[in-house]
Amino acid sequence: MYASLVRRQLGGIIPPKIATPSLLTSGSGASLTPLVNFYSKLPKGPASAVAGGGIKARFFNGKNASAAPVVWTILGLFTFGYTIDYQMHLKHHKNHAH
Repeated sequence: MYASLVRRQLGGIIPPKIATPSLLTSGSGASLTPLVNFYSKLPKGPASAVAGGGIKARFFNGKNASAAPVVWTILGLFTFGYTIDYQMHLKHHKNHAH
C-alpha cells in the first residue's frame, strides 16, 4: 500500500502528527508505541452530558419543553404587522374617503 493511501484511510482516527508514513508502513510493533500512548491517555466510557445554555436549551430541550416561544413570536409579529397596516389605513382615510 502507498503511504498516502494509508494516511487518507486512517486520517480520521489517527492524529496527523502521530500517523507518519514511516510509522505506519514499517511493520514493527515497537514503532507504534507513540500511537498506543496517545490512545491510552484518552478518556474512556461515554461522554459526559453537556449542559448547554441559550434559548434552545431553555425552551426546547428537557422536561419543560414547550412551543410557547414560537407561538409568542408569531403572535408578536402578527400584532406588529397589523398595527403598521392599521396606521397606514388611518393615514389613507385622513384626507380621502372610500
